[in-house]
Amino acid sequence: MKLKSILYSTLLVGMVGCADLDLNPLSEGSSEAWYSNATEVEMSVNDIFRSVFWQGYEDSWTDDFTNREALTPVTNATINGEWGTLNTLWANTYKVIARSNTLLLNMDKIQGTVPQATIDKYMGNAHFVRAAKYGELVFYFGDVIYSTDILSLEEAFTMGRTDKNTVKEAVYQDFDIAASMLPESYGSSENKLATKGAAYAMKARFALQMGDFAIARDAAKACMDLGVHELYPDYEELFLTSTRNPSEVIFAMPRSRSLNVTWSVRNYLPRNVGGWGGAFAPSWDLFHAYLCTDGLPIDESPLYDPRNPFENRDPRCAATIVPFQSRHLNFTYQPHPDSTQVMNFNTGSYQTNNDTRSVAAFASFNGLLRKKGVDEDWLLNYQAENDEILMRYADVLLMYAEAKIELGEIDASVHDAMNAVRARAYGVDKGEVTQYPEITTTDQAALRTILRTERRMEFGFEGVRYSDIIRWKIAEKVLNRDVYGMLDVAELKDKVIDQDLWFFPMTPEIDEDGVADLSPMYEAGLVKRLAIRQFEAPKQYLWPIPSKEILINSNLEQNPGY
Repeated sequence: MKLKSILYSTLLVGMVGCADLDLNPLSEGSSEAWYSNATEVEMSVNDIFRSVFWQGYEDSWTDDFTNREALTPVTNATINGEWGTLNTLWANTYKVIARSNTLLLNMDKIQGTVPQATIDKYMGNAHFVRAAKYGELVFYFGDVIYSTDILSLEEAFTMGRTDKNTVKEAVYQDFDIAASMLPESYGSSENKLATKGAAYAMKARFALQMGDFAIARDAAKACMDLGVHELYPDYEELFLTSTRNPSEVIFAMPRSRSLNVTWSVRNYLPRNVGGWGGAFAPSWDLFHAYLCTDGLPIDESPLYDPRNPFENRDPRCAATIVPFQSRHLNFTYQPHPDSTQVMNFNTGSYQTNNDTRSVAAFASFNGLLRKKGVDEDWLLNYQAENDEILMRYADVLLMYAEAKIELGEIDASVHDAMNAVRARAYGVDKGEVTQYPEITTTDQAALRTILRTERRMEFGFEGVRYSDIIRWKIAEKVLNRDVYGMLDVAELKDKVIDQDLWFFPMTPEIDEDGVADLSPMYEAGLVKRLAIRQFEAPKQYLWPIPSKEILINSNLEQNPGY
């Protein structure tokens, strides 16, 4: 095999045994002499939980997100096997799977010298990582290359794809083994490692992606029955940097300035504090999905006023999206073009409002800014250290409810789970039914709509939406609807403001999936189309295998349409 082919292969850094290549530093557990004591094994376990291996799904691949007039390969249907994000994901996923396999196949080296409970913890984490990562590969690619061995270079380049159903069963088995070996909790210093609850919860997520509702139900219930996790009482506070390791968070990647693991956030911040004006902003699609405080969608509720769209909305709306005229990062936030001056609470005086497009052309194109998780500590070099939450207890409750709904097992436990999540958003206990819109219907179709809307309200800007729209098979609907924003300033004043139609000129219809149809506003000339989303079904429900893998390995077949 030519050296060039070896150097450009993701399998070289992914599935090939470390001993054959010896490319990584010793601290990553990559030499033949490694795994000889507990310290070396623990370092190797920590390595498979590095944040580079746990990137999660991107909000930018969904209808919850806008980036001015830009799209992604997912949202403009240009995804192909040469996309850098795809290639990085493939390479890093196989890399961490290979390290998990190596860990599991070397545990015999410390047998008899390390307590069995410690060995179980190490093995449980390796099984958890292998399960989670093969699960992700199946979700993205369908049939994938599967191995639990340490492969030679020659073996890696001759393997074909294993049927996803075979891999699926292996993933379930790994999650079960992990759950049997892992502790229920660690000390706060080890919150990035897996627990029993994480194994059950991630198994439930994968089972829902596969449409295995009974498995998802049982896995979610097993996590609930542990009694370890509970909802954090304050929804808005949950996502702040200062809220560290709450029991609601089941699995997360820690961030810390001291460890140089942070998140660049300038695109989310208002221009008045030096940000880039909401370049990465919540979409109007997401904004319209939030129910009113009577539990009804905006097109059915008498409480909704398109001129004051933040009023009488589910509290998660204002916790996720900055309300107009509210104090945000010590400035009044108001995108109205006539508001050329705003209060700076740092100085106690008014200043030029850089968050309206009549002053700054690149202020938020749709008037919206993200609020979720945003705090003053984001202003320190525009780097944030909020933990990246990959699984929390609210998701477990809603996964349990969804699985039961789809199975037709609609009972009190379904309502209890959904109402617990909703009541928390209102800051009350689920028993205080006069203080929030309690869910009581037993109709399966109605509950399905409520559940899907509840998930969107609960998990906005948490990287959950992409998995949902793919597994619900609604991506072809929501990602073939255009991105809209405000008209240019002169036209906005003439057609909207002077006609007393600010902020939203019309109330859109909401469909059975909780999705708004914003096109009538555009057809009436009252809003601007920022971008034309495209999604090609059924092709895009799977991603392509990286092109270079197909070129190198003649036993790999490409997914249909690519």
